[in-house]
Order: sequence, then C-alpha cells, then structure tokens
Amino acid sequence: MMPILARYRALYEQITIPLGRICLRLGLTPDALTLMSLVVGGLAAYSIARGAFLLGVALIMLMGFVDMLDGATARAGGTANPFGTLLDHVVDRYAEFMILLGVMFSGAVAAGWVIFTIFGMVMASYVRARAESTELVKSCNVGFAGRQEKMGLLCLGLLIQPAFPGVELLQWVVIVIGVLSHITAVQRLLYARRVILGGDGGSRLRKRQKLA
Repeated sequence: MMPILARYRALYEQITIPLGRICLRLGLTPDALTLMSLVVGGLAAYSIARGAFLLGVALIMLMGFVDMLDGATARAGGTANPFGTLLDHVVDRYAEFMILLGVMFSGAVAAGWVIFTIFGMVMASYVRARAESTELVKSCNVGFAGRQEKMGLLCLGLLIQPAFPGVELLQWVVIVIGVLSHITAVQRLLYARRVILGGDGGSRLRKRQKLA
C-alpha cells in the first residue's frame, strides 16, 4: 500500500518542471533551495514554540513549496544526483524534528507523545532507507502515511487547536501521527521482507550468497 500522495508523484514531478526552470533563471541551485527549506522549517518550529500556530502552518506550507522547488530545479537542469537526494532526505528529517520540538515547547502536547511520534517517524524513514540500501528493494515507499500526509495532519491540528484550547486536539493529532508512523515502519519492514526473500529479490540474494 503506497501513501496516497505518493501515487501522484510522477504527475507532480512533471507539472513542476516549469517552476524549476524559473529557479534556474534566477540562479538558484537545488542544494541552495534544500537548505533554504531547512531555514524556513526552523522558523516554523520557532513560531509554533511561541504559540503562533497559524504563522507556523503558513511557514510549513512555504517549506513544502521550497522543498518541491529543489527537486523541480534538479529535474529541469538535469542535475539530479544521489547526493542531492541524500541531502534532501536529511534536511527533511531535521525539519520534521524541529517542527515537532516546536510543538512540544509550545506546551500544547506532552513531551512523551512528541518523543513517541519522533521515534515512529525515525523508524519509518530508517526502515525505508535500509531496505533500499540492500539494492534488492527498488522502492520501499509504502505504508499508510508518508511525509506529506504526516505534515498535512499536523497542519490540520495546528489550525484547529486555537479554536478548541481546552480539548487537546493537537495532542491527539500528534498521537495519531505517531501511531501511523509506527504502523508504516512495520508495513515497510514486512514489504521489504517479502521482496527480499521472495521472487526476484530472493533469487538475487541466493546468488550473492553463493558468490560470497
């Protein structure tokens, strides 16, 4: 099961290329845009920590837009490379962690639940990275929730929380994100197991073991 938004990735990548061409004309590089998204993510985290949830959501959306531009610029310029992908993934994780820490420091969510959610997000990303590093799993982007879905849920919680300050809706949203993250980690592990031990993946694994 692939995350909902990931199913439209090919279409999204195609229609954003014109924006990448504009960035190239402005002299912006994919890596510079990636680092810019990290700065915007840090500002979002700071705003949320200060209780400015609406501003935080606006900055998260801006961060997502800039993050989209880095890939579009790399595709438009034909400069996409493995290091750029690695840098993008690392920056994404840092931005997510900063934003969740901002949520924790805002006092709207108990620290334990934030740690629970961060741990789940780390494991979901780690399982995917390790599975794909075996070279037997082409893509492990499966599961209930990817990065976009999680950020979307968090933004929804941040928007609703000010209207119901005594209900702790944001905390429940963070808990749901954490549960979905842990489930996604398990789904990715099971998917990787099926691919590696069964079908072509299993055949290639046996051949490697014989060569070793």
